[in-house]
Amino acid sequence: MTTPPTQADTLLARADALRQALPENFRDQLVQALYTEAESVARRAVRAEGQRTDWDSRLDRLVTSPLFGLPIMLLILAVVFWLTITGANVPSALLADGLFWFEDQAAALFTALGAPWWLTGFVWHGVWRSLAWVVSVMLPPMAIFFPCFTFLEDLGYLPRVAFNLDWLFKQAGAHGKQSLTMTMGFGCNAAGVIATRVIDSPRERLIAILTNNFVPCNGRFPTLIMLATVFVAAAFPPALASVAAAGSVVMVVLIGVLFTLVISALLSRTLLRGEASAFSLELPPFRRPDVKRILYTSLIDRTIFVLWRAIQTAAPAGAVIWLLANLTLGGRALAWHVADFLNPLGWAIGLDGVILLAYIIAIPANEIVVPTMLMVYMGVGMMTDTPGLTELRTLLIGQHGWTMLTAVNLMLFALLHNPCATTILTMWKETHSLKWTTLGALGPLAIAFLVCFITASLARLLGWA
Repeated sequence: MTTPPTQADTLLARADALRQALPENFRDQLVQALYTEAESVARRAVRAEGQRTDWDSRLDRLVTSPLFGLPIMLLILAVVFWLTITGANVPSALLADGLFWFEDQAAALFTALGAPWWLTGFVWHGVWRSLAWVVSVMLPPMAIFFPCFTFLEDLGYLPRVAFNLDWLFKQAGAHGKQSLTMTMGFGCNAAGVIATRVIDSPRERLIAILTNNFVPCNGRFPTLIMLATVFVAAAFPPALASVAAAGSVVMVVLIGVLFTLVISALLSRTLLRGEASAFSLELPPFRRPDVKRILYTSLIDRTIFVLWRAIQTAAPAGAVIWLLANLTLGGRALAWHVADFLNPLGWAIGLDGVILLAYIIAIPANEIVVPTMLMVYMGVGMMTDTPGLTELRTLLIGQHGWTMLTAVNLMLFALLHNPCATTILTMWKETHSLKWTTLGALGPLAIAFLVCFITASLARLLGWA
């Protein structure tokens, strides 16, 4: 015996039927209608002093226009990158010199006190050197990038960025504010994950968390710049070398943005299928930035917070690096035994075992990938600085057989591989889910292997490698 439907059941069934007939942009139409009606009521009932100036309105029309909005946004982002990269060079070198000088003095003191060589090497040439490398590479860029980013945020420009990119992320089934978290990821992916708190929808926030890794953070730029300088720039005349190298790095960044959109679209249509939330954004007026708030937010809440997490994960990596380089088996360092074991897998994706070993060791921090590779290739017992361009080309191409395929696939792998330990820890703290943290950590790694395998296979099939 079936129970006749109640009035509530009939009403819900009718609502479901009507929902199927609604257009896809119904939510947008509804939000627009609400704001239009609210604006009409406010215009009739409220008299406000201090209306927005004509200058303010003209600037808003310029930075949000379909024609000039995106070029202006790209230009501002390029200026921030340029300030970060060029401005960080000198302080990074000074900081590294100071920290490495302290390492030499402390190691000499340990030796003078009669400490065994392995203790001196483990503590100072292993753990301390790894910490020094991470701090000197990460701190200056973050101390420049985050204040610049926070300045644009306090100025009121970042909501315009979200407005300009909303349509692009909407096509991918994601939230327009994901453009802000993606941009924050250029400074640090862990900070980009934290920035996803601005997205109210849990589903779309999770999409932003899982895809933030596809934009390269400042820890990956040393690898990208080194490859662009050694391989891409060498193929062009000296007058065009730097432009070609910079162009290749920009191309890698654009590929990362493309993967962000593609993976966001896949997630929104599979594992995280759901109805997109309406993104109603009322653009705030441009305002005078508060210097004190900018410095506190960028340096304390972001730079120091992220740096401390990186330090916590870099210390164990330094210990592992030193042990692999200094412990021997059969007259060879353990690092070379591991690299030989990884060589078949490395060859399949156009790389080699040393590169894969460097990325395994560098899970705590991407900044130590290049010095770890050089340490193993050169057979020294500690991480070492990048040699001159000629020596570097001889080392990589002449002695260890790197080709253009190696460079291209290493660029792709550096872009797409798993996030660093700091970002993984941040994903766990933000999601409190082992499932999503594991997917966020291993998903990009699987994509990196697949893309590099396809690239290497096609290159060999076509006779390019």
